[in-house]
Amino acid sequence: MFEKYAALLGLKKATILSVSYNVLLGLIVVVACVIISTLVKKAIDRMNQRVQNFDETLVPIVKTSFSYLVYTIGLIIILDIFGVNTTSIVALLGTIGLAIGFALKDTLSNIAAGIMLLILRPFRVGDTIEYGSYAGKVIEINMFTTILETADGIYVSSPNGSIWGGSVKNFSKNGKRRMTISVGIGYNDSIDKGVEVLMSLIKDEKRILDEPIPQTVVVAHADSSVNLELRCWAHVDDFWPTYWDINKKVKHEIEAAGLSIPFPQRDVHIYNH
Repeated sequence: MFEKYAALLGLKKATILSVSYNVLLGLIVVVACVIISTLVKKAIDRMNQRVQNFDETLVPIVKTSFSYLVYTIGLIIILDIFGVNTTSIVALLGTIGLAIGFALKDTLSNIAAGIMLLILRPFRVGDTIEYGSYAGKVIEINMFTTILETADGIYVSSPNGSIWGGSVKNFSKNGKRRMTISVGIGYNDSIDKGVEVLMSLIKDEKRILDEPIPQTVVVAHADSSVNLELRCWAHVDDFWPTYWDINKKVKHEIEAAGLSIPFPQRDVHIYNH
């Protein structure tokens, strides 16, 4: 009887030691996951401070994603320590992920596009952009949509996938824009005089940039006029006020110089037979 109890006690002792050993390993894995997750978050924060090229919306998402990844790997290791068949669990998770991916493919596409927009930065909050039939100032970039406010105050919310999948014009990114002031003068007028008048419009205009060099060119000999264009550059913040001010002066300066801005006209010849 004593031997039977001793054998049973020995079996329990071995089991207890084995379980305790596995629990200890599991605790070590948990602690390691916490440490690794913390270190990864700190590394992302340091990289963000040093590079300063991550969007404030993207940083917490990246940190959370890496944290979930570390803990998921840790959970699989712990299950493997306790003898659970992790191969089938990984396969099951893969199948579930695939099913979710098919069900939410449009949503996931917008999330992926949002991440790419936040990383590659074709535009930022505050930029004026145009894509498709929409144009306006970027108010917000989140993981699913980009919010615009048009020049006439309309709220526009677009899925990130539709923006990432097409071409985007960013009017703010380069910091400067070229404006084109067009005017037509009569065929009897002096082209050199017209060029001189247009260049004089920006002579004392401090908002016009010296580089690239402003120029006035003849762009067309139209039906009723010789068309001139003044091409000059300004900072994006000064572009529209400067453009409007110069356009306002054109007519007065052209007429003051004795030049004409002809109306469309047609010569009619009548033949008597």
